[in-house]
Amino acid sequence: MLDINFIREHPEELRKALTDRQMDSSVVDKLLTMDAERRGLLVKVENLKALRNTVSKEISQTKDPAERQEKIDAMRSVGEEIAQLDETTRQVDEGLQALLATIPNLPDPSTPIGKDESENIVLRTHGALPEFDFTPLPHWELGPKMGLIDFDRGVKLTGSRFYVLNGEAARLQRALISWMLDLHARQGYVERYTPFMVKAETLYAAGQLPKFVDNLYHDIEEDLWMVPTAEVPLTGMYRDEVLEEASLPLRFTAYTPCFRREKMSAGRDVRGIKRGHQFDKVEMYIYCTPEESMHELQKMLADAEETCALLGLPYRVKQLCTGDLGFNSVVTYDLEVWAAGCNEWLEVSSVSNVGDFQARRANIKYKPAEGGRNRLVHTLNGSGLGLPRTLIAVLENNQQADGKIKVPEVLLPWMGGLKVIS
Repeated sequence: MLDINFIREHPEELRKALTDRQMDSSVVDKLLTMDAERRGLLVKVENLKALRNTVSKEISQTKDPAERQEKIDAMRSVGEEIAQLDETTRQVDEGLQALLATIPNLPDPSTPIGKDESENIVLRTHGALPEFDFTPLPHWELGPKMGLIDFDRGVKLTGSRFYVLNGEAARLQRALISWMLDLHARQGYVERYTPFMVKAETLYAAGQLPKFVDNLYHDIEEDLWMVPTAEVPLTGMYRDEVLEEASLPLRFTAYTPCFRREKMSAGRDVRGIKRGHQFDKVEMYIYCTPEESMHELQKMLADAEETCALLGLPYRVKQLCTGDLGFNSVVTYDLEVWAAGCNEWLEVSSVSNVGDFQARRANIKYKPAEGGRNRLVHTLNGSGLGLPRTLIAVLENNQQADGKIKVPEVLLPWMGGLKVIS
């Protein structure tokens, strides 16, 4: 959430940011109008309360019963007016906060301006694309042919966009998750096992509500929400807390299944297991001081790149433009791996600096070592990596002419030494 004081003092900066994000900037005028109304109401209430306090002292000193009663009656009317103004102020403030919650973060100056994903910038590519002396199969053909992916039973169990992983495919996915968690631990992240369901206020703190309410799964009876990413509980862990500066940065990694309603259209992007309502992901998350957040962003990006490189997956790094930037983010890098059977680049990670956007919503601050007022932390998040797209690339890029699939060397300890899936 943005600071209303910043919006009040720099409305043109917010207008430009919204325009760069391809959004309607007229909401700024509405925000300023509501803010002015709220402040005007607060002044009226404070003036009336000051008057009531003054007259209350006079009443205690007034000896004439008739005069004293007249003042008491007058203050009763003032009290009723204060109560009405307090309720009006509360309603206006709730409306202002609700509108503020729909305003995205301000892009960092380093974020390129662009209208949509077509104007994202490829910064670098790592690794050569695999070459085959046969036509590699896409996973939606390779998986069923080898008995690794069962689409029919996934649909039978739940419906479209669900599937069952069989045998070594299930083991390979589990190996990827375990290996990533161990790798991130070596990179300096502390593992957390978090709930897969959270309260609404936890989602609000992470910037998921109210913006993405239509994409979330909600248990109405218990009023709990399935997590769309481990970023949500990792943000909520320190909600309403004050950290010591000496404890920063705090770096965490966590595995969760993720649940999101996919608003999909027909076409090749929805084939196979690239998009689904349930998927697995290993997350990286950092709390740090504002001065360190850009440095931590580069560390997190390097750690995600190392994950791709160790798996032997060709990948490229893209910087997102303003028109494709996520709601919470000030700057984001996407990592895409090459999938030989799909013959396309698949996004497996988004690494983002969120600034103090989540911290303001979650009320997470730190106490500066040199003293002074508590400050909002900065938070960062990144997939490290997302499945099943990583699984897709591993299967498709490592298929052999004889129909077998070579297991990446780094995964062998988690596969019981199995080198080839046949």
